[in-house]
Amino acid sequence: MQSLNNKIVLITGAATGIGKAVALRFGQEGSHVIVNYLDRKDDAEAVTGAIKAQGGSAVRMQADISREDGVVSLFAAIRNQFGGLDVLVNNAGMQQDSDFIDMTLDDWNAVINVDLTGHFLCAREAARLFMQQSSEDSERSPGAMVFITSVHQNIPWSRRANYCAAKAGAAMLMKTVAQELAPYKIRVNAIAPGAIKTPINIENFRDPESRNKIMRKIPYGRPGKVEDIAAAAAWLASDEADYITGETIFVDGGMELFADFAHGG
Repeated sequence: MQSLNNKIVLITGAATGIGKAVALRFGQEGSHVIVNYLDRKDDAEAVTGAIKAQGGSAVRMQADISREDGVVSLFAAIRNQFGGLDVLVNNAGMQQDSDFIDMTLDDWNAVINVDLTGHFLCAREAARLFMQQSSEDSERSPGAMVFITSVHQNIPWSRRANYCAAKAGAAMLMKTVAQELAPYKIRVNAIAPGAIKTPINIENFRDPESRNKIMRKIPYGRPGKVEDIAAAAAWLASDEADYITGETIFVDGGMELFADFAHGG
């Protein structure tokens, strides 16, 4: 995708999992990749090293996206080092599962602060940079955002009320921001992954019983790969998707089709 060449791209939570795959893909597309991480410095360094080894450009930048001061400092560093930003991939997220009646306020806030508030803070700071790059007489988009949400923005998931609420909130945040920024040609979209093989859940796929339970939910017959999400993110950020904003692409192998109902429920 030639339109991604030399673009400045920030991926939050890019040290592992989906974020890592997204960072590697943008590196392959010739973008200047900013690998954000919280506390996995060695993993983040490995990601930037892998991008550079393939001839790409990458730096790592530490920030806690759940904290306003951390996000403001992160974007100030980006502005100082690169002069601006072209793409934000709002990826960082977490789970802290609990039965609802036992869920503490700390359990609730831990997830909301990262998966929703963190996405708000990063989107706000990115929008401010994009607005500075906007020109009324230009047909070119001054910037694009991609939110990584989840099929669980729509599908309830027991013991994860905090996570589902955060993802549903992020989905509506994305649409509202897209509506407000569309007149400036700032594009804002989301990707909702289904069951994706990542280091966090790899044991569930290795255990035959757990794997069978997961696979019953996926009509397409295979779990998702992190590269599936990375490919969608790169496309949404590229000029090939220039007329798309305010939309969520479900990359889930048909999980939203409720596979059990194919057999009569």
